[in-house]
Amino acid sequence: MMKIKVLVCSLALAGIHYKSMSQAFNNFPVTTQKPPLHGKHWMAITGKPLAATAGAMIFSKGGNAIDASCAMLAATCTMWDVLSWGGETQALIYNPKTKKVIALNAMGIAPTGATADFFKDKGMKYPPEFGPLAATTPGTAGGLMTMLAEYGTMSLKQVLAPAMQLAEGYPIEAQTANSIEKGKDKIKQWPYSKKVFLPHPGEKREAPDVGEVFVQKDLLATLQKLVDTEEQALKKGKTRKEAIHAAYDRFYKGDIAKEIARGCQEQGGLITEQDLANWKVKIEEPLMTNYKGIDVYKMQQWTQGPVMLQALNMLENFDLKGMGYNSSRYVHTLYQTMNLAFADRDFYYGDPAFAPEEPMKGLLSKEYAKERIKQIDWEKNDPKVLPGDPYPFEGKTNPYRDQIKTWGTKQVSMRNSNGLDEKFMEEFTAGTTSVEAADEEGWVVSITPSGGWVPACIAGNTGVGLSQRMQSFVLDAKENPFNVVEPGKRPRVTLTPSLALKDGKPFLSFAKQAGDEQDQLLLQFFLNIVEFGMTVQEATEAPSFKTLQMYASFGEHEKEPGGLILNEAMPDWTRKELSRMGYKNSYQPRTSGPINAIYFDWIHGTMWGGSSNHGEDYGIGW
Repeated sequence: MMKIKVLVCSLALAGIHYKSMSQAFNNFPVTTQKPPLHGKHWMAITGKPLAATAGAMIFSKGGNAIDASCAMLAATCTMWDVLSWGGETQALIYNPKTKKVIALNAMGIAPTGATADFFKDKGMKYPPEFGPLAATTPGTAGGLMTMLAEYGTMSLKQVLAPAMQLAEGYPIEAQTANSIEKGKDKIKQWPYSKKVFLPHPGEKREAPDVGEVFVQKDLLATLQKLVDTEEQALKKGKTRKEAIHAAYDRFYKGDIAKEIARGCQEQGGLITEQDLANWKVKIEEPLMTNYKGIDVYKMQQWTQGPVMLQALNMLENFDLKGMGYNSSRYVHTLYQTMNLAFADRDFYYGDPAFAPEEPMKGLLSKEYAKERIKQIDWEKNDPKVLPGDPYPFEGKTNPYRDQIKTWGTKQVSMRNSNGLDEKFMEEFTAGTTSVEAADEEGWVVSITPSGGWVPACIAGNTGVGLSQRMQSFVLDAKENPFNVVEPGKRPRVTLTPSLALKDGKPFLSFAKQAGDEQDQLLLQFFLNIVEFGMTVQEATEAPSFKTLQMYASFGEHEKEPGGLILNEAMPDWTRKELSRMGYKNSYQPRTSGPINAIYFDWIHGTMWGGSSNHGEDYGIGW
């Protein structure tokens, strides 16, 4: 491991930049902990090996990258890979026919009755982290079916087949089995969850054993209903697309919806049948910036995705390569840049379907970026960074100028005698998986689905675990006037798939799990390749750092001003220099991910797959 890091640093310091990954690998063969994946026809990468196999099964039957990604998404939901069928899905899709990137918004909404006053009256500072009151309406099922209907080639029956086999029973892996055991006290609060997750009631270990066949009869029945509805529609002469939408309607307007609403309300939740019927998947224009000739795409401001675009706009004004990879100067530059972008995220981002209108044109302008970096103190960390004023950069006056002056006073240190608080770090890195797929026709898919992670509240007899995403709202407009909870609104989430094009062709597809870490580590991954010439696998394994100087999107929404998590391999002199600059250093043995990514090698007409060297994420290429 140390050899890899030393070589990566030496490459960076030498200022070497290669025309292709294969050239870098040929000249300096590096043994990464995981081998890179290679494929000519297709690539399938996700959070669980069995789920990646589901994608490979679909590819082997002639499906495209959309079909395969839907199969992987269904499999990861069924395996509770930090999400369930009642969670949320957001995807960026490159369509080779139009040569454009599409954004698919399948984030659920706050249900009827979910107002700030409702939660305040219960003595809450934020909506709860767990249980039925934490749930937005299910989005993943609708997102999967819409994506498949609009851009896929196969039937719902075909792409759900692997997930249905898993629901019949699969050997559960340690990560999920142990998460169930750890969360069993919460699980016991919800009768339908208890029935599914705890097959050994009363025993010392009530969760499934590692490797035990885990069966989900209710979920299998729900998936079977979707397939049956599709087949009935096809028999009536409906098209493939119409038949999938018929299954969609059964989930959101039929007996499945009725049971989701009933089961949620029985356990104290707010979701109504009308909430489900009114919800719609949105196909949107993504946001984009150009970094040194590369077009980088992100979801709109109801995600944290624009943070990375803002950071790139600022960073293109610096000689990052000249600073040296992970030097104290490099870490300080990225940290301060991200501070500025995250302060803007924490105040200005929210659902664009609701007033007030977010000032995204200003936030993403190159001129605003140049003005913002003038605030950086090059000698020390600034623990009191405030949101900027993007309004003049779109010809407007900022209505929140006075409010911003007193913003950010809630700065709670999350440290104890043993270092960072375990609960805070668990919340900070909570949830999510990723799905990356590409095919030889040119379809590319990057998905960051989430919600309904263990311990999840299951909605009645559907087997569908409900989302916990309500906690990402705020109740006080002083914190963020754009993200105050109200019925029908989408919370500002951490989920952030990424696509990059170069010369009008796919360059990178990349995403990662783990809450507020996502865009800061995806930014470093991207720079590892673009600035320092790493291969995609090297870039996923390379030691990154993490800033804690933003408000967490979960739990009590704390922040740790100056909080910096470094890789344990960081040299002593760099640690000391960063401490001198006012950083509160913590250390982890692995800090890079898990990131999943696909790099497109247009010199050889092939694909490289990368997956970080921790977690269970991996893939298959052909």
